[in-house]
This record gives sequence, C-alpha cells and structure tokens, in this order.
Amino acid sequence: MTRSSSADTSVARFLRTQRFRHRETSRIYGHILRAFQSSVGECSTGASVSISNLQEWLREKRQIWPLHMVCHRARLVERFLEWSQALGVIYTNPFAELHRHYGPRTTPIVRALVSDDVEAALRALRPVPRFGSFLGKVMAEHVELMRSLGYRYDVNEGMLLRFDRFLQNRAELAGTPWNQLIEVWTQSDPSPNRLCEAKRVGQLISKAMHRLDPAATILPMNIEMFHPVRREQRRPYVYSDEEMQRLLKAALAFPSPKAPLRPLSLFTVMVLAYCAGLRVGEIVGLTLADVNLQDGTIEIRETKFFKDRRLPLAAGVIVALKNYLVAREQAGGPTSSDSGLFWNQKFGRRYSYSGLRILLVEVLRRAGLKPTTGRIGPRIHDLRHTMVGHRMREWYREGINPQSKLPYLATYLGHKDITSTLVYLNITPELLHEASERFRKNGAAILQKTGGSL
Repeated sequence: MTRSSSADTSVARFLRTQRFRHRETSRIYGHILRAFQSSVGECSTGASVSISNLQEWLREKRQIWPLHMVCHRARLVERFLEWSQALGVIYTNPFAELHRHYGPRTTPIVRALVSDDVEAALRALRPVPRFGSFLGKVMAEHVELMRSLGYRYDVNEGMLLRFDRFLQNRAELAGTPWNQLIEVWTQSDPSPNRLCEAKRVGQLISKAMHRLDPAATILPMNIEMFHPVRREQRRPYVYSDEEMQRLLKAALAFPSPKAPLRPLSLFTVMVLAYCAGLRVGEIVGLTLADVNLQDGTIEIRETKFFKDRRLPLAAGVIVALKNYLVAREQAGGPTSSDSGLFWNQKFGRRYSYSGLRILLVEVLRRAGLKPTTGRIGPRIHDLRHTMVGHRMREWYREGINPQSKLPYLATYLGHKDITSTLVYLNITPELLHEASERFRKNGAAILQKTGGSL
C-alpha cells in the first residue's frame, strides 16, 4: 500500500467514526485532513506531528482562510490527531502538549500560534497557580474562612483570583502596599466595572488583613461608585401573557431533526422556569429522582445558597412533566434515578448549563422577542422575574395582601431572605392597575370614616 493510499484509508476510517448533519460535510473534511497530512508528512505508525509542523500548517492556512475558519478546522485536525494517537498511528499529539502548558481551550491556542508575537500570546495563556501571588495566601485563607461560615463566595473568589493573576504577572510589584496595588490594578483598565471590582477587592483584602492585625483599617465602601455600573445593567423584563404563549410555541416548533426530543425538552424547561421560577442552573441539576408526579412536587438540591427545597407544582406543570417523561422514555433516555431529567438526545447525556442557555436564547430569537444577534432584549432569567410579577398580579386580583405572602414567595424562590425577593418586584402597568384598584376598594372606606375623599 502506498503512503497516499494509507493516508486516505486512515482519514476515511476516522470520518466513519464521526456524525455529520450533511453528507457533503464528510467530503469537505476529508479533503482538509488529507491536505493536512500532505503538508506535515504522512503519519505512519510510530511517527509524530510536532508543534512546529502544526504551527506551519496553521500559518499557511491563515493566508487563505479567515481566522474563525482556521480555528474551526484546527479543531477538526485535533480530533483526527487524538483518534490517530489512540490507535497508535502517531506517538505524540501536538495539541495535547499545548493543552498541558496553555489550558484546555483550543481556539485561544490556535489564535496565539498564528499571531505576530507567538511567544507573548502563548505566555498570556499559560495557567497560573490559584492564589500564587505574594498576597495569595491571605486571599485564599479569607475565601476558606467565608465558606466555612456558610457563604458560597464564588463571585468574590472570582474577583480575588483575577487580582491574584494580575499580581502574578507583575512580579515587580511584590512588597508594594496592598492599597497601592489596588490603584495600579484600577489603572490597567479604567472602566466603571473595574473601578467597582477593584474597590470591592480592596475591601475584602482589608477585612482579611484586619483579622490578622486588628489595628489594620477596613476600607470603607462608597455606594455612589456603583451607580454608573447599575445604570449600564439592563432592567428586568416581565413577559406578557401573549409573549409567554409565543415563547412556548417557539419552543415546541424548534427545528431539531437529529434530536426529536429537543423541542419538548425546551418547552418543559420553559414551563419550569416560568411556572416554578427555577434558575437555569437548578433545571440542569435536576434528576429523575427529584420529580414526584404522585405528590406533585419537585426537589431542588444544593441551590445558589446551599439550600434544598421541595416545591409543589401546579396541575398544568405536572401534565407537562408527565408528557415529557413519556417522550423521554420512548426516545431511549436513561432510566436510572440519578440520570439527568433533561437528557440531550443528540449526545446521550444531560444538558450542560451553557448548552441549554444557548438553546433557550435561540428560542427567544425565534419567538421574535430578541434580535437575531447580540445581547439586546429579554433574558432567560427574566422568566423568573415574570413568575414573580404575574404571581403578585394574581394575588391582587384575588384580594390577597401580597406583603403577607412575600416570606412564602422568598422560600419558594430559594432566597436566603426577603430582601433578595424584593429585587424581583418590578413595577408593570398591569401591577400598578391592580394595586390601584385594591387601594380604591379598601382605602375608600377608611378615607370616608376619617372625612377624607378619594
């Protein structure tokens, strides 16, 4: 067998292991992989492809293809090399070596390899130790302490890690007083968001220092500095009843020939997000064991504030779940109690958080509630705001004082206190009208008794 026919055979065998939506894709990918083998030299048994071989091919193709296409086809080559190494066709895979040094993501590595300053670009990708700076120990101990007190502390830890990475890349700042370090970090990105984050990090570090030395001063927080950032944040959006119908119809009509279960999955997710006010992360974490159709409840475990809660569900939600579970079983979904409730039929596993969010945003776009590109428009989390707004509206219509129900609503939503729930009380014209009517009915008698007028 000639070297060329051997290459054709290995490429053909690899392509048979892949799943493509269109038949033409296999032909195009085969052409790309054969051209890659021709460029770097055929991979016979015992051969290897070096990083320099890979870089040369990438830079050559960068002259022909746009960058996004280079990155896409590099991922194809990576899968082919992984397959070749697993079969013993090659000894080493350059992508595996690059990932060991520069992180798990392929696209940033490819961008670095075709950049003008490869060394600097790769150096920027090199993972740094967690809390490896000269202030890292103080910050790590502070995070550990706060978590031992019951706080999740993910957001604050993220801010401290970003500051720690900055310090690790600026070794010359070692020994500089921490308050001056905060100023230097702020100057590296003089945006309102960075200013707020830097001040918050400064306060966290000052608290950590104060625990070590009670004489150390805790940095005060100026609430006014958050105003520019808050003005940039989008206001919550409360969907109308008509918009909710459009959303649910768009979910059921979602095109998915490779995964016929997906439209019903998205519909059921929308129902839970709206009717039960569940967060996307909570929905992704659900298992079959968490759903009790007989009792009409659903169990939410290990939520945002380390709380478990059991929620009663409306009859319509139970019907939607029953229909979904029947379709899920017919589609061949796993039946073990710990398997994910929402099963990705295409990949044979539960939906990931990011994957489900992408699909839900696409439903918003197809319903005409969000532009075809960009971040403008309503969000998926606004379904949770809508649930609260519509619940308040119904309480007003039923003559119930909403204030007396807020503690129950906070518990249902999984909030640690009622203050968090108040953020969801968005004023809408409908809610104002219902509140006005309630005041008119209940306040008229009081005003008449006191000699007032309405």
